[in-house]
Amino acid sequence: ISADVTNDAEMDTAFAQLKEKYGTIDFLVHAIAFAGKEELQGSFVANTTREGFRRAMDISVFSFVDASRRASEIMNPGGSIVSMTYLGAERVVPSYNVMCVAKAAREASVRYLAADLGPQGIRINAISAGPIKTLAASGISGFSSILQTYRDRAPLRRTVETAEVADAAAFLLSPAGRAVTGEVLLVDGGYHV
Repeated sequence: ISADVTNDAEMDTAFAQLKEKYGTIDFLVHAIAFAGKEELQGSFVANTTREGFRRAMDISVFSFVDASRRASEIMNPGGSIVSMTYLGAERVVPSYNVMCVAKAAREASVRYLAADLGPQGIRINAISAGPIKTLAASGISGFSSILQTYRDRAPLRRTVETAEVADAAAFLLSPAGRAVTGEVLLVDGGYHV
């Protein structure tokens, strides 16, 4: 099942298919974000356009709110929603620009969704992972130096691995995390300290 998160009709169809196929669901993992490559270089003030800002917020933030609402309509009590974020939501990260602003909005959305969906027994959290070399990361100017900075400064003196982020997600999605909601869990080798 796939859908363009900027297209309401496709989202309607996707969630109708999920309901038809599974009836109810126990969790949702939201790992969608986007900003144009031109927005992720140089100066935030010089390179952020109205359209680029709107697109980053729509795909990176509204899609999370929209998918959470839709999922909550078919989610079992005790369900869990996890999204991905990054330290740039709290601190300036050179060249991450508009994506930092979108991640900050996503983290605020985690708190609001947790308050709104908590009475239904649905937990909402985010994982703030350290940088991982992915195809998406290759679009960030100076990404190799960001990785080296983590290796030099994080208390664990290394970057994180995808399996470590997956383990954190499994915790938040499972009954082991049943009392955790509205939280941003940092999985970054301690770099944030």
